[in-house]
Amino acid sequence: MTIRHLTIFVAVADQGSMSAAAAHLYLSQPTVSQAIRELEKHYNGLLFERLGKKLYLTERGNLLLPQARSLTRQFQQLEELMLNQGQSSTLKLGSTITIGTCLTPFLIPKLQKICPDVRVHSYVSNTKDIEQKLLRSELDAGIVEGEILSPDLTVLPIIDDCLVLAAGKDHPFYQKSCIQVQDLAGESFAMREQGSGTRQLFEDYAARHQISVQTVWEANSPRTLLNAVLYDRVLSVMSLRLMKHEIQHNTIRVFYNQNGEWNRKFKLVYHKNKFLTPAIYELEKLLHTYKNIKLPTNMGILE
Repeated sequence: MTIRHLTIFVAVADQGSMSAAAAHLYLSQPTVSQAIRELEKHYNGLLFERLGKKLYLTERGNLLLPQARSLTRQFQQLEELMLNQGQSSTLKLGSTITIGTCLTPFLIPKLQKICPDVRVHSYVSNTKDIEQKLLRSELDAGIVEGEILSPDLTVLPIIDDCLVLAAGKDHPFYQKSCIQVQDLAGESFAMREQGSGTRQLFEDYAARHQISVQTVWEANSPRTLLNAVLYDRVLSVMSLRLMKHEIQHNTIRVFYNQNGEWNRKFKLVYHKNKFLTPAIYELEKLLHTYKNIKLPTNMGILE
């Protein structure tokens, strides 16, 4: 049994088939199949069972997977440490879409100024996707606003943020200074996609207050949702940090949830077994400089 065997095993578990794992690792399918047979012979039992066209881990496979992930991750980190000595290193940084829009474009140049030998590869997606990539060692660290479920990841809440309700000038809410939660019932909303931390927080809020809204726009782009608010007479809930320009120019009216139910934190996330490089430590320090958020004086209140 070798690191190569374990790397192939993890790829098959993640991809769900021999062919997909082979494509992911740039190997032939017979090579992948042979490696799995050798592992199963070595451990004296099946690691996968086939149901339809997909492979599923057996009980023995589920026992092996977390240990195999840990060993392959440590090997990758050892390779990076030794091969990058005296050379530029790469920080693979994941950001959720809100953070990738309002924070990381400004954060990365500052980080690279502090760590000139580090090249940052930025990946932007929703919280669920970032979490999975961290677990598969496809990212070194992530900055997210949604809930992280895996106990294998370290989560450091650092930056204050809050969602606000946004209404354009053509919406009746724009002229109001205060609205009630019941006023949202039946309203048309522009919503983030499933897997978004923003959407999950709002849906949890709606469920607690037993209100139902109509989703008429759905997108993974905050700018798209903001344009829908500006021009299509719909409401949206998004980070206050995304609307500084529109708030300053009074093109939208935002409503702050006075009970704090929409307050949240942007969090630095990495694997608990991750070797923390100087760049990750500097990233954490930089995040603390963005910690506080200032509420606008001209906002409305959602009671």
